[in-house]
Amino acid sequence: MCGIAGVMDLAGRRTVSEGVVERMARALIHRGPDEEGFLHRPGVALASRRLSVVGLADGQQPMCNEDQSAFTVFNGEFFDFPEKRAELVGRGHHLHTHCDTEIIPHLWEESREGMFERMRGQFAVALYDVHRHQLTLGRDRFGISPLYWTRQGDWLLFASEIKGLLASGMVTAKADLHGLDHIFTFGAMPGPTTCFEGVRLLPAGHYLQITPGDVEPIKERAYWTMDFPNQGDEDPQADPRKLVDEFEDILLKAVDKRLRADVPVGAYLSGGLDSSMIVAIACKLKGTAINTYTIRVDDPKLDELSAANNTAKHIGTKAPIVQEFRASDALDMYPQLIQAAEAPVIDTSCAALLMLAKRVHACGQKVVLTGEGADEWLAGYPWYKIAKIFGAMDVIPGLRLSDKVRRAFLRISKVPHYPATSREMWEDAVGGPNAWIDSYGVLALSKLRFYGEPMREVLEQARPWNDLGMNLDRAKHWSPLNRGLWVGARVTLAGHLLQAKGDRVAMHSSVEVRYPFLDEDVFDFTAKLHPRWKLNGFRDKHLLRLVAERWLPKEIARRHKVIFRAPLDSFHIDPEPKFVSELLSEESLRRTGYFDVAQARHWRKAFRGMRVGSLPRLSVEMGLAAVVATQLWHHTFIDGSLADLPTSVG
Repeated sequence: MCGIAGVMDLAGRRTVSEGVVERMARALIHRGPDEEGFLHRPGVALASRRLSVVGLADGQQPMCNEDQSAFTVFNGEFFDFPEKRAELVGRGHHLHTHCDTEIIPHLWEESREGMFERMRGQFAVALYDVHRHQLTLGRDRFGISPLYWTRQGDWLLFASEIKGLLASGMVTAKADLHGLDHIFTFGAMPGPTTCFEGVRLLPAGHYLQITPGDVEPIKERAYWTMDFPNQGDEDPQADPRKLVDEFEDILLKAVDKRLRADVPVGAYLSGGLDSSMIVAIACKLKGTAINTYTIRVDDPKLDELSAANNTAKHIGTKAPIVQEFRASDALDMYPQLIQAAEAPVIDTSCAALLMLAKRVHACGQKVVLTGEGADEWLAGYPWYKIAKIFGAMDVIPGLRLSDKVRRAFLRISKVPHYPATSREMWEDAVGGPNAWIDSYGVLALSKLRFYGEPMREVLEQARPWNDLGMNLDRAKHWSPLNRGLWVGARVTLAGHLLQAKGDRVAMHSSVEVRYPFLDEDVFDFTAKLHPRWKLNGFRDKHLLRLVAERWLPKEIARRHKVIFRAPLDSFHIDPEPKFVSELLSEESLRRTGYFDVAQARHWRKAFRGMRVGSLPRLSVEMGLAAVVATQLWHHTFIDGSLADLPTSVG
């Protein structure tokens, strides 16, 4: 993995100051502490910070083809690199290194923009075509490797992280209220909108082509979009054994490819089904000496260490390396978490992943495998089951009984709620009923409680569900379950698990995370399956559990989904932490202007009298955590005078 950055003049070929891209690269040093590289040409400059994982001795970037007509900087991994390299050499290309970056300019020679369809892995690419004086930026199918860009007058800038853009001196940090509204809608930053005005996240499966002098100098195109069969056309597969064999073989190949590296590869192990399955396969392929890492949360109800130990014992590998995580650690680490994620983060367990990555780095490891993606492709979240129940209520068209039940529950619970037409509008934006509307809705209720006047104006204008850009012509033909899978992948996977829990917290400590369940073949296989192989009755991840019964103890293979989380009330313990009091003070709240001062004051006290574990309390706790995180984000990037922050751990 690497950090990449660059600048291009859209008006001509003015010289880009070397100091600009050097500052941008320096801001990304945590992404690539091993090497740096630069390209300066009239009108364009590229920079790279490298974390050496493949081709340790000869992988310095930028790289070019034989005649130096195409230069590239690259963040990520092509897991089929050996095969792709052999194919290129067989067709007469001359490659001189052992690094996967070198295949990019040669693929460009053969296919131009079509090269993205041939790329497999996790990547963010910037390629400069010298003859065309054209810059092309592209990103992997699922959004594993980040890539941000902005236009500032006649200059286009891009970087792996927003802090790289800010370090250029050409971008001023200003809040985008629509981006903040996305946080309160989804608890995530799915993009392309960000929390920074004028800064865009290149969507997964897209590329950007920048051609100075064109009438439209910046063009965005999709080279891949997530799709599912029409409802009724999914693969029914009557033979379970054949299906399990096929899926098992695909998983073996996906893990095997992600074990390719010139450095040791470890793995995260929570003790849940997904990570346990990855570790079991990795140990089979690599040997049982692989390092595994787990988190021990200082709360018996949330601790998964015993499950992780049971898995390790069954597989026959050594016990996982344990990172302790206490409520006080969440407080201490949150400033670093916001700095790493560059957006408000509501999920306090992300701070635990930040600490775990630090532990991996301290153990001298650069690469780990993890299990994200299984829940997304195989309906692993509990709200799919809830949606199934609500769907059964709506067998009579037009009655919308499930919506009446939801609204009655909110009224009885004395929770604020949106007009009845709002849900219909949200469903229309994603092609019909969707399991995630209820899940995201718990947080979205906080808008009605906490938004101040500027954010209420955004609330009246914004259409965050429409911003997801779902292809409605296709979505209307999918099963409701697959529509839910699309939203989960577009929002929670790309905007949260791969961002605030994945790349951003791991690369903050120079650790690369690899995702076997996000292998292209794994997705293609699961996408075509009949929904019953994903959610069989109320048994989630049905097909994966059948495979797991061959590899894991039954109690792990059949274990119910446990969402990794940490206590949400870390910010509100008694006595309240000083920096939280300062961030939520009347002065600080008025300075940012995002939130209603009186409502924030009221709910900080009122939620303590609400029943622990109830929906009303959870909704308030999530809202308060979002308010604190937003204030902390503003303090970190916009105005550093809101609070005196604690000294972070490590």
